[in-house]
Amino acid sequence: MQASNVSVYSGSWRYPSSAPDFLDLRYYQRIARVLEEGTFDLMFFDDRLAMPAIYGGSPAEAVRYGARPVKLDLTAVLGAAAAATTHLGLGATYSTTYYPPFHVARTFATLDHLSGGRAAWNVVTSVNDAEARNFGVEQHLAHDERYDRAEEFIEVVTQLWDSWEDDAILFDQKSGEFADPAKVHEIDYQGKYFNVRGPLTVPRSPQGRPPIIQAGQSGRGQQFAAKWADLIFTADPSQAVAQEHYKGQKELIVAAGRDPKAVRLLPMVYAVVGETETIAREKENILLNELVHPLASLTLLSELTNHDFSGYSLDDEVTDELINSISGIRGLVQGVKRHLGGGKVTLRTLANHRATLLQGPRFVGTGEQIADQMQDWFETYSCDGFVLAATHFPGAFEDFVRLVVPELRKRGLLRTEYAGSTLRENLGLARPASSFAPTAGEAADA
Repeated sequence: MQASNVSVYSGSWRYPSSAPDFLDLRYYQRIARVLEEGTFDLMFFDDRLAMPAIYGGSPAEAVRYGARPVKLDLTAVLGAAAAATTHLGLGATYSTTYYPPFHVARTFATLDHLSGGRAAWNVVTSVNDAEARNFGVEQHLAHDERYDRAEEFIEVVTQLWDSWEDDAILFDQKSGEFADPAKVHEIDYQGKYFNVRGPLTVPRSPQGRPPIIQAGQSGRGQQFAAKWADLIFTADPSQAVAQEHYKGQKELIVAAGRDPKAVRLLPMVYAVVGETETIAREKENILLNELVHPLASLTLLSELTNHDFSGYSLDDEVTDELINSISGIRGLVQGVKRHLGGGKVTLRTLANHRATLLQGPRFVGTGEQIADQMQDWFETYSCDGFVLAATHFPGAFEDFVRLVVPELRKRGLLRTEYAGSTLRENLGLARPASSFAPTAGEAADA
């Protein structure tokens, strides 16, 4: 999702029944309740820290055509969603470029406490020039160095999350001792990019560490995800590409010394569901083929790739030289070109392609037909689950919960109730021990 005038799909605001109250917290609470009714794992928000302003060096076209110009602060949005739900996970994007590690660690530890253990953090290494101008960053680090910095960033955050041991709080009102200082640790992290003393000002949270989400598509991004991520969001444009990506990413996870079954690969998909296939196809044509203005497409393509396409014709070819000159999300562009068969790809094709505005496959049909498609992807090792993007609000998630969820449950592919109270429990992920906690041997010696 976006905390915005649109879902993720930039034409969603134009659908006649779309709700205009996206600046009201009840808008997000309604969506959260629908997702919890469908026993979704997670309500996840993508984010940017600027209006799309790469195209023509101005946000004018983004504002004019509603191409994601509104981006609310996610802390307040997730707090509202937490208050409206009991089990639904709550995930947000926070940048390693524009936020300091201590701020990120405190934000997600706080959300984890206040939601009863339902927070998740999407780690991104921002590259967008419009964002940079909002935060006084004059020059971005090179691609691989951004990941070097992100490695340190996430090391600091996880150590801060661990800086209170689980039993540090005593709350002994009689003695006056609130917490055991021997169990609250300064981390004294000293690295190339960060020097952080700690400890965190938030005690260890219900999940210990909120799950980590990552969506890097480049080789270095996939290596980073293999080391750190619990959930990997992908933008695979076809099932064949998804299967190749799935196999390669799982091999990288093994090479990183982790259990590949404990890391979930989740492609983004659109599901357009109707009571009949004819109804679904008509909705698809209206929702996904007619509502996006071509300049909105180019505006978002410029933002995604950090490259100004205002001087190009829509019929210009996307050449290898152009791809190599693009600093932002290069792996995504390369994946689209590979998926389209290696022939001539025009900017019009790229701008309108689902890997930029409509990332991932479209599942279209009745509830049974969509369940068939999802089951096929799942059972052929194309994914471990899905990131379901909405075509419009309200309606998209409501239709899915009403027509697809019962089919998935009937086949034993989706829970009928939540397994636990925390997001980690519902994902089947172990709660990590604090890195500062004594080992079994040390505890016995003590």
